[in-house]
Amino acid sequence: MKFKLEYIWLDGYEPVPNLRSKTKIVDFETEPALDELPLWNFDGSSTRQADGSSSDCFLKPVALFSDPARKNSRLAMCEVLLPDGTPHPSNSRAAIADDPDAWFGFEQEYFLYQDGSPLGFPKDGFPGPQGEYYTGVGYKNVGDVAREIVDEHIDLCVAAGIAIEGVNAEVAKGQWEFQIFGMGAKRAADELWIARYLMLRLCERYGVDVNFHPKPLGADVDWNGSGLHTNFSTKHMREVGGEEYFTALMSAFSEERAAHIACYGPENDLRLTGLHETAAIDEFTYGLADRGASVRIPHSFVESGHRGYLEDRRPNSMADPYRITGRILQTELQVGRGKSMPTMVTRFKLDERLQVMVPVEMKTENPDGHAVYSNFRRFEVATDSIVQPPSPPK
Repeated sequence: MKFKLEYIWLDGYEPVPNLRSKTKIVDFETEPALDELPLWNFDGSSTRQADGSSSDCFLKPVALFSDPARKNSRLAMCEVLLPDGTPHPSNSRAAIADDPDAWFGFEQEYFLYQDGSPLGFPKDGFPGPQGEYYTGVGYKNVGDVAREIVDEHIDLCVAAGIAIEGVNAEVAKGQWEFQIFGMGAKRAADELWIARYLMLRLCERYGVDVNFHPKPLGADVDWNGSGLHTNFSTKHMREVGGEEYFTALMSAFSEERAAHIACYGPENDLRLTGLHETAAIDEFTYGLADRGASVRIPHSFVESGHRGYLEDRRPNSMADPYRITGRILQTELQVGRGKSMPTMVTRFKLDERLQVMVPVEMKTENPDGHAVYSNFRRFEVATDSIVQPPSPPK
């Protein structure tokens, strides 16, 4: 039986790779398995991955999905290799560590565009202000074509075997979100890339573009940008966790703030401003149910003894999920499990109105002497290691 194999890969464009694909027709006696798919070459000089004088690059299938839109077809996510079989420099998947017990949940926001504007925008100017669009119902809020696209995309993802877990209209007009869950740093990112591919291919039939830019309407207007909020947990976070480990993890995230931002998508400075449910790009903050923090702490995490998952809200909508999952795992592995943990000291001030001492700043003192400060507007989790507040002055 002949099968249509859609080889899908990331090109060499910077700072954001594009999805590329081409179809290979192969004869198999039975349903093809991943390890049966052959290597295939392509012209890397046309994808910014090689020079014309030596243009061959090779595609190695690494994840296989059903292709519900075509008969006898499969989708193969591929890594790009050099002719000698080593990973191409643009191959971000091959560059990251993996952990099958690490779980990731991506919240992929995006805009649907037609004729240069988001769906539902007037030809000149803007629609009514944000407010009713988020999870909105009715033509005035979501139009007609958008929901048809979104619903069909759900069906395609489910049929492909992708763990899509939800969708909703987002805060801005013409903005939507879908959520993808995956186990393992590589597999989770594979599923998100294929879900993006299915959305892009679906929108071809509608004459609609998918805009993944984190701030497509610009930074100077009062409209939300698009993120790729990344929920994550490791086996240790789910089964052991604990307050001391959590504090050490947040200290490590603060220390590696710049390294994370470098992996969380370009032009994030336009989005991470401290407004529109974002933290400032040059700060690291965390807080209970705080969507204005760098890391949001779910109530369930605290109620379970600081065990479960956390949400990093900084990645933007066009970021490479391989780089995101790889960076999160890298930082998590830096945290010593069971080793000496940081201690916390809290600075208090007198609330003149209530005549009580209230915390205003927490200093995390690591064993290496490094100190990390957290503004208490962002830190709302009670901890046993916080010193007791002094008595207010008489």
